[in-house]
Amino acid sequence: MILEALAHQYQRLIERDEPGLSPYGYSPEKISYAIVLSVDGDPVDVQSLLDTSGKKPVPQSMSVPQPEKRTSGIKSNFLWDKTSYVLGVSASSKRTTEEHEAFKAFHAQALAGDTDPGLMALLKFLGKWTPERFASAPFTADMLDANVIFKLDGERQYLHARPAAQTVRARLLGPAADAGAETAPTQRCLVSGELADVARLHPAIKGVNGAQSSGASIVSFNLEAFNSYGKSQGDNAPVSEQAAFAYTTVLNHLLRRDPHNRQRLSVGDASVVFWAEAQDPEQAQSNEDLLAMLLNPDSKSDEGQETEKIRRVMEVVAKGRPLAELDHKLDEGTRMFVLGLAPNASRLSIRYWLCDTLGDLVQRLRQHAQDLNLEPSPWKTAPSVWRLALATAPSRGDPPKAKADDVPPLLAGELMRAILTGGRYPQSLLTNVVMRMRSDGDISGVRAALCKAVLNRDLRLSHSNVPNKEVPVSLDVHSTNSGYLLGRLFAVLEGAQRLALGSQVNATIRDRYYGSASATPALVFPFLLRNTQNHMSRIRKDKPGAAINIERDIQEVIDKLPGEFPKHLGMQDQGRFAIGYYHQAQARFQKADKADATSNGSNDTTDTNKQGGAQ
Repeated sequence: MILEALAHQYQRLIERDEPGLSPYGYSPEKISYAIVLSVDGDPVDVQSLLDTSGKKPVPQSMSVPQPEKRTSGIKSNFLWDKTSYVLGVSASSKRTTEEHEAFKAFHAQALAGDTDPGLMALLKFLGKWTPERFASAPFTADMLDANVIFKLDGERQYLHARPAAQTVRARLLGPAADAGAETAPTQRCLVSGELADVARLHPAIKGVNGAQSSGASIVSFNLEAFNSYGKSQGDNAPVSEQAAFAYTTVLNHLLRRDPHNRQRLSVGDASVVFWAEAQDPEQAQSNEDLLAMLLNPDSKSDEGQETEKIRRVMEVVAKGRPLAELDHKLDEGTRMFVLGLAPNASRLSIRYWLCDTLGDLVQRLRQHAQDLNLEPSPWKTAPSVWRLALATAPSRGDPPKAKADDVPPLLAGELMRAILTGGRYPQSLLTNVVMRMRSDGDISGVRAALCKAVLNRDLRLSHSNVPNKEVPVSLDVHSTNSGYLLGRLFAVLEGAQRLALGSQVNATIRDRYYGSASATPALVFPFLLRNTQNHMSRIRKDKPGAAINIERDIQEVIDKLPGEFPKHLGMQDQGRFAIGYYHQAQARFQKADKADATSNGSNDTTDTNKQGGAQ
């Protein structure tokens, strides 16, 4: 199913002349130099193809004959290669002579009898070239180990693009040229369903984070243990040469590292690509852009515009109106594909695979946004999946910051799967976030939102009708849940400490006691309440109005608690503790902001300002 969908996407892109996509037998490779030959095979010039628009020169991506898949053997590419093969010189290779001889022998056989002037010039060049000539002009030491191509003097077309070269290339791709043709007979292709010559080795897939830089494989049988019924390598899963080329080429195209490529994103250790099944390029682009915006909303610099677009999309979907109201090119029935790939040594693992309509995916992403929703909002721009995954990693430093390497890869993958399918979030997500908050003390809005999302989705999918179980979006002064109330109480006590000590606070009670207060309240809260009385005596002297408000908040929460503090809170109630803390702390900040705004008012309302500040 995956390979078939990729092969069909390749065919659609080829039919609409997608830029950067190579035809059968060709692939985009990094090329640094072009050697210009005379008709007699003499090198007259070396042209640099390096892109110098950035900070340092980088090779240019060009469509050239697809490279050979090298492991430990020596195999020559057609009409291009690195200098150890083409010129017999290298700064790193220990078998330069063998590689250069392989390049000469391969082209002598492949181009034998050809009368094209360009191809004949290359044969003449290889016949008279000696590696010692590299020390003289027009060659330079910068060329060592770079990929080089050829062109004929006076012509703009490179040798590999000449019609005669393409004819030879087609012949080399035929079954007679396949070294494994005798052991790989014609079989029924699992992708196309047609009788065809089976690919013994599939082209490498590049661009997956953490995988080998030379590329990795989805389909690979390189050990005897993987073989069955006497079949070896590609015969175990027969895929035709053309189908193998098609799915790997389009996957490399989707994985390309291009700042304008929004069809690729990273979530944990997975590199995620997605595409739309639409023949019309504009329709496909619109559908893919919408999904990219919803999955990765904070990836652009125009966060304000992006936030407004997302708000409009969610509003339209919530009211049951068609997406075409936003853009006539959007079609809710368009099939969308999402593929997550993770590195696994020389292979790639399928982390997740989803095929669904655009309308269903948008509905699930809207539900995900609702599950995360907290008031006041912890973010200006809705968090991407990767930003949520990053909240599961330890926060270190000041301000707290998490590292991508610390994100649990399986947890990130299951989080993405839950978002795309609308299923339950992984239970390990709640456990992980709660334990992180207890260990590093970073009770961020994103972490509180993740706790709320897990709890509320579990309740909804279990069809629970128990009152007061659903986690509120904003501060709920009527909630009687012990975890939520204790989180509120902890925030009130912290606020009292901050108000009493001001800038003299080296470490708040959150820094010292959050972990134990959220897990074993009975051991911590009696001590915290006693200590708060010392803070309250100071506040009563300096800010009597504020003292009244704090005492009222403390009493309001305690009145709703059972007679004794719970000895232990389960994981779900610890999640509610974090949410209650967040709601109450944000309410305190909002009061402080209002007080500051009031104190900066006109002189005609001085008495009112003082009263507002006390509140």
